[in-house]
Amino acid sequence: MTELPHTRTRMVHWLSTAVALAAVVGASSFIQPADASAQATLSVKAAGPAPDPEAARFPVDCGKGPGVKVDVVDHGSADFDGDGRSETVASVRCHSGTGTPPNALYVLAAAADPEAPPRVVATMLRTKERMTVQDLKVRGTTVSAKLLGYSSPSVPSCCPDKQRRVKWEWKDGKFALEAAPVPGAPESV
Repeated sequence: MTELPHTRTRMVHWLSTAVALAAVVGASSFIQPADASAQATLSVKAAGPAPDPEAARFPVDCGKGPGVKVDVVDHGSADFDGDGRSETVASVRCHSGTGTPPNALYVLAAAADPEAPPRVVATMLRTKERMTVQDLKVRGTTVSAKLLGYSSPSVPSCCPDKQRRVKWEWKDGKFALEAAPVPGAPESV
């Protein structure tokens, strides 16, 4: 049986993927949508339970047409800023009958108006980064996940061939990203 070209991994593939994934993950911690900020906006005056991700409006472009919606794949809640009100971290993606569309990862806070939907106050990962989020965990002030990605655009979207564990820690009024070493990559000295 002939081995498919995209299934052969070489050290150069791992290293280039590690660099690309680190750049994307690092950039995602600094780039925010115009209407989102992880700074002082996490504190709101409304009390109550953690925001319901099913009620939120996420800034994800799933195209136009009937039935096109955003699915909440996973979520967890914590009081990151210590104000006595929980925020919700939600992993979302465009609804699809087949395949695995990429995920986005957002932090929600309750709106000041209890009748209004929760607000997106931070973006940890965008769908355009073409990653899938697995093993999302929220503990204390830490959000952790495993990100699955691709070594090149020629890798089929069904079959991510790279993975990396990451965590975001709430520090000094914002989320600080820490990425674990890429599996199989040489350790740095």
